[in-house]
Amino acid sequence: MAKQKLSIKAKAAKAKRDLKYAKTKSRKDKKAENQRKRRAAIKAGKNVKGKDYDHRTENLNPLRRIEVTTVKELSVKEKHDIKN
Repeated sequence: MAKQKLSIKAKAAKAKRDLKYAKTKSRKDKKAENQRKRRAAIKAGKNVKGKDYDHRTENLNPLRRIEVTTVKELSVKEKHDIKN
């Protein structure tokens, strides 16, 4: 995925939106769950380099695959939370 070419104003607005989304309760819960799953996988001797926990499939998957599917599947509520 190519880097977005944004103006300084647009880049600041996007950073603000992204931060607001990252601080929602659902994102914080998913981040905490991801951390628990990664630590458990490392403890079990699995290679987790370049992988992240996918909450939809409930598996450790390559990061690129998760990014592509997650952006397409944002719920209406999550999109609304980002805007407000």
